[in-house]
Amino acid sequence: MRLHLRGVVLPDDDVRDLWVRDGLISFEPVAGADTLGGTGWIVPGLVDAHCHVGLRYGGGDEDRAGAIAQAETERDVGALLLRDAGSPIDTRFIDEREDLPKIIRAGRHIARPKRYIRELGIELDDERDLPQIVAEQARFGDGWVKIVGDWIDRSVGDLSPLWSDAILKEAIDAAHREGARVTAHVFGEDALPALIDAGIDCIEHGTGLTDETIDMMVRHDVALVPTLVNIATFPEIADSATKYPVYAAHMRDLHRRVRDTVAAAHAAGVRIYTGTDAGGSIEHGRIAEEIDALAGAGLTRHEALGASSWKAREWLGRPGIAHGEPADFVVYESDPRTTLEALAAPAYVVLRGRVYPRRDPVTGHR
Repeated sequence: MRLHLRGVVLPDDDVRDLWVRDGLISFEPVAGADTLGGTGWIVPGLVDAHCHVGLRYGGGDEDRAGAIAQAETERDVGALLLRDAGSPIDTRFIDEREDLPKIIRAGRHIARPKRYIRELGIELDDERDLPQIVAEQARFGDGWVKIVGDWIDRSVGDLSPLWSDAILKEAIDAAHREGARVTAHVFGEDALPALIDAGIDCIEHGTGLTDETIDMMVRHDVALVPTLVNIATFPEIADSATKYPVYAAHMRDLHRRVRDTVAAAHAAGVRIYTGTDAGGSIEHGRIAEEIDALAGAGLTRHEALGASSWKAREWLGRPGIAHGEPADFVVYESDPRTTLEALAAPAYVVLRGRVYPRRDPVTGHR
């Protein structure tokens, strides 16, 4: 397929022509290219950096057909690069499909018994096994490993860390020796200092960040994926935890101040990227809402879009719009930085040079 487009190319706001040939972007004219009409704003493919393809909505493992449907949903909203941040199934069969987004895998969640969602992750009876399991998941994944940093401890009735400081250091060092980066699920405050000191590369959620731990993240260059779409469910989680009133109050407080927390992290210089936590309790295809939520938490709309596009792709080692690189981009009729409605309505999604027009929201047809 040979294509020609003309529009405002972000992030530089340059009005220019692009061509596509053999699935690659060309800045030079391509003979015989079909001009794609109605182009306006052209954005490097969006990134959902916390997205669980293979985890069924409502819980449990997805089958192949269900996982493919999840990936299709992400593609159709322009999310063309997904970091799975832990999945209960092996989704490598997705790689066989040229029409589906690229998934960067983090293996399975690593947790302790009764200290995470049941049967979702690998549960270690003895924390001394953590470095070995982290190394195994590093070799299985695509350059990332996911550990659970904190969860409710029913014996104390609140969030608490899962691992000792020393074992975290050993485990993260083991991942780094395998060439992998490590990220951690963290809701509360107490698990953060040890994770950051141990060399963690990224924090998921991060609702318990304080001025002190934000400063630590800046000094150690730790990224943050705040998953604001997920954090919006904290009041519901609190309502279901009547047996644990301290935990419930804690979750409500984390929810109440999350936008101020993200704004403080951004102002301090923490690198922030988008992730919806799709899968389980969050439906797929909500990346536009996550970008919009970041724009309401201290980031400009340009910065929020960058956190889900050119900046996120650079962080994950994937190219943006450049000559000779894969033709993975999203085309909008109006500036996607203006409103949620504009961002949620791409005119075209181009993945590996193939065009996917907008679906009709009523019929589902293109």
